[in-house]
Amino acid sequence: MPGHRGEELGLRPKLFRVIVPVSDIDRAARFYQAVLGLDGVRVSDGRHYFDCDGCILACFDPRADGDDYDPTPNPEWIYIAVGDLGAVYDACRRAGATFSAGEVHGTPAGEIAVRPWCFVDRESTFTGPREG
Repeated sequence: MPGHRGEELGLRPKLFRVIVPVSDIDRAARFYQAVLGLDGVRVSDGRHYFDCDGCILACFDPRADGDDYDPTPNPEWIYIAVGDLGAVYDACRRAGATFSAGEVHGTPAGEIAVRPWCFVDRESTFTGPREG
């Protein structure tokens, strides 16, 4: 397949962890536990990991982890594919998330996202043009 130079070099990259900076690790862990339906695991005082189908969503609170700086938010969205978007939206609301009008929408790629975390219906994910 064209464009897979990494494989030619003996590499097969795999995204395995995404850091989500947070300012309250306990609150973040409770939120993601409720929304994702996963307990996750506390790996240090300031890190709580959730295994999202092989890629770790890592909540990271630098102050709680002993670092001397405050977290800054990721500048771009993180998309998480789920089986039941309505159930995730309800879980977000129960966990304390608030949404403005229009925050449940279809994206130009045909995905259905619930902002700000961009949960996407697994059946509508778009990963780029399909060959064939």
